[in-house]
Amino acid sequence: MSQGFSIPRFKLPALLASLGSRLPQWPHSLALAMGLNAAARIGLLPADSLALLEGRSFLVEVLDAGGQANFTYRDGLFRPLWKAPKSPETPDLSFSANLSAFLQLLARQEDPDTLFFSRELSIVGDTELGLVIKNMLDAVELPQLPSLPAFRS
Repeated sequence: MSQGFSIPRFKLPALLASLGSRLPQWPHSLALAMGLNAAARIGLLPADSLALLEGRSFLVEVLDAGGQANFTYRDGLFRPLWKAPKSPETPDLSFSANLSAFLQLLARQEDPDTLFFSRELSIVGDTELGLVIKNMLDAVELPQLPSLPAFRS
């Protein structure tokens, strides 16, 4: 975030997580799968790394929002998994964090290692697969957005 803007660490109110966990989770899975497919289609995700994800399942859980996305990568596409809550099937790799940590990752304000070792990001599952994901995210070249003119009062 080169314009001096940084995402602060925050935690959403517990009431939001309580409500969010009672809502259907399939929209999160569908939205994340569609977003990842769009990123792959425009070349943001390296094709050689994507091949290593074939047949693997993932869970992304936003703890303080009560939301989770379950998805897999199969036949060259990210696909949502339509699971019931508390399903006994364990994903190959799961990521859990509060919303602020995921936003900091997305904005490249923090790296996964820092968040992991500060216990703000939990990664559970196949360690080798986790490293593939980390290296894939590190290799993503995000397009630069034009600078906005400064507003003065």
